[in-house]
Amino acid sequence: MKIALIGTTAESLIQFRKELINLLHKNGHVVYAFAIDYDDVTKEKVKSFGAIPVHYCFSRTGLNPFSDVINTYKLYKILKSLKLDLAFSYFSKPAIFGTLAAKFARIQKRYAMLEGLGFFFTNSGGQVSLRTKLLKKILVSLYKVSFRHIESLILLNADDKRDLLVNEKIQVKKVHILGGIGLNMSDYPYCPPPVEPVSFIFVARFLQEKGVYEFIEAAKIVKKKFPETHFCMLGHLDLHNPGSLTIERLNDLKCNNIIELPGHVDNVQEWLAKASVFVLPSWREGFPRSTQEAMAMGRAVITSDVPGCRDTVVDGVNGFLIKPRSSHALAEKMLCFLHQPELITQMGNASHQIALQQFDSSIVNSKLMKILRVDFENTKSNVC
Repeated sequence: MKIALIGTTAESLIQFRKELINLLHKNGHVVYAFAIDYDDVTKEKVKSFGAIPVHYCFSRTGLNPFSDVINTYKLYKILKSLKLDLAFSYFSKPAIFGTLAAKFARIQKRYAMLEGLGFFFTNSGGQVSLRTKLLKKILVSLYKVSFRHIESLILLNADDKRDLLVNEKIQVKKVHILGGIGLNMSDYPYCPPPVEPVSFIFVARFLQEKGVYEFIEAAKIVKKKFPETHFCMLGHLDLHNPGSLTIERLNDLKCNNIIELPGHVDNVQEWLAKASVFVLPSWREGFPRSTQEAMAMGRAVITSDVPGCRDTVVDGVNGFLIKPRSSHALAEKMLCFLHQPELITQMGNASHQIALQQFDSSIVNSKLMKILRVDFENTKSNVC
């Protein structure tokens, strides 16, 4: 079978689709891996996985009707020339325009996956602007048009299914809940969490909707009672995003030595190994990859009781669910680990077991191959 994987960046393709491409290739399928920003290095990496890299033009975000129509037509021409059997588009814009291009190219099997609903579906706790309401309405309309032409829509959590199909009345033939997109567990080996001193780690872009301000304020609260507690934030500013942490606030944190700030790192495993507890006070997620990585390595989790995040934690078993947008609720659960440090190991072990059962890429990709109705060997799980 000739299969197109239509995504966005080459980096995300390399980081998150390697095992899927390997599985497809080993089972005799020809895989065309579409990305918008290939260079010579990333092309060679994708080739080494067993796929054929294909560059196409599209912006990752934003809606420009003229350029989107032109780029959809160009993508259609590429897809038509390849005479494909199946198109699997993932992320918002490929799910819309990749699906339409595949329909025009008469590819018989078409599937789309959304790894979260993003900013427009996030409850910010404040008043929503008219511009945001309009853009959300346009996005939902595009979903309604494109999703008529897919065999199945794949989502990562049940809340997204409710918000799209029930609240927005989007109709699709079938919907599957995949859960996490999967990890190569050997890349995130279990290691015992340190308990002295207790340390908390945040791994995400430094954005308001990721809960960065709640983490900072909670760290200040905890430091007053347990000054030896260590806090670390891995990630970077996104100054094009209105919710980004400001440079001034970041410099203030550096000067006050409240939180260690290594920035963006390529060796996240080494930093997770030094942490006691993983924290993601996000306002909404699809099924957070960072939490899966931390759980695989045996870390207890504190995260928000919101879509996507709540799917990673059994409250009181492998961590705690907290009220979103509340630094005090976060600080309270951090203090639980400081008052009862035995919970760090106990809940970390529970996280690791959940990761083994649910996040192993061989299990997840077997599930995905069944949904896509692609022939393969070594089935490990049932489709939900």
